[in-house]
Amino acid sequence: MNHLFLPEADPVGVSLRGFARAHPELVALHEDPLFVTATDTDPARRVGLLSGGGSGHEPMHAGFVGRGLLDAAVPGRIFASPHNRQVYEASRAVARDDGVLHIVKNYTGDRINFGIAAERLRADGIEVRRVLVDDDLATESDLTATGRRGTGATVIVEKLLGGAADTGLGIAELAALGERFARSSRSVAVAGRAQTSPSLGGEVFALADREIEYGVGIHGERAAETITRPSFGELVERMTAQVLDGLPGTGDGVILLVNGLGATTLLELYAVHEQVSGVLERRGVPVAGQLVGTHVPALDMSGFSLTMTAVRTDWLAWWRAPARTPAFPHQYSQELTG
Repeated sequence: MNHLFLPEADPVGVSLRGFARAHPELVALHEDPLFVTATDTDPARRVGLLSGGGSGHEPMHAGFVGRGLLDAAVPGRIFASPHNRQVYEASRAVARDDGVLHIVKNYTGDRINFGIAAERLRADGIEVRRVLVDDDLATESDLTATGRRGTGATVIVEKLLGGAADTGLGIAELAALGERFARSSRSVAVAGRAQTSPSLGGEVFALADREIEYGVGIHGERAAETITRPSFGELVERMTAQVLDGLPGTGDGVILLVNGLGATTLLELYAVHEQVSGVLERRGVPVAGQLVGTHVPALDMSGFSLTMTAVRTDWLAWWRAPARTPAFPHQYSQELTG
């Protein structure tokens, strides 16, 4: 059974047109090729910020286009990289005097297509740099040729870079900061039910009663480990400890993202947040910033991910800087809208 209510023809295009129609004061739609740009950005910016990737992870990335965050987002088909022409044209549309910075999740298709677009931009005389986000501990293995996948930390990296870009930093400084943000981030995800296949219907993989997929990917990639479901407390304790142990230190505290994978309720996510916060408190790790909600789903997967970014105190002004986008939490936009 297909539980997804999507048009048979061009579901991504139809959805993005509906998204732009719902937020005309924040984003502008470009259809040939397909991308969205911010209608209001800080004039202090010297560098355009662009991200993108496969659809099915909404609100990432289009929901984070706007003042204080991204200048443009480029959507691919569901769970597929955007075409390099989309990246190229969107980059040209938002490049500033000091160029354009690409924020790229570590997947082969994204790396290839953003790389081709970057070559074309340089040929046009546009300065371009890349920040690669690779936070997923489930793929931190010598057996994984591509290295850690890019997942929930992308949202944190985009917000920190957006705040930094609005202070007028140049592209070299922003690229270096972005690499530090990414290196300081780790994630892990679990699922109790796979997402629906948009083309075939039904769940893309099956789990037996009381089983969970520990280390699942945001495209529904099977984990290295299917485990018997532990108690709620044991599961969150294990995940929190794994992320903490994977961080290169905890800096002056962590930014914590508790992220739903599509079919997980806020009742569940806030319970997870409370449990994680207790573990961090017992371990003496300050929570310097936090975000709870469905920000990087895998269509309608039932599960959640934990992301932590070890931060320095001087980064927090960028995290707390006001932003106005369709999806970033309202408390960060009050200064701009009120």
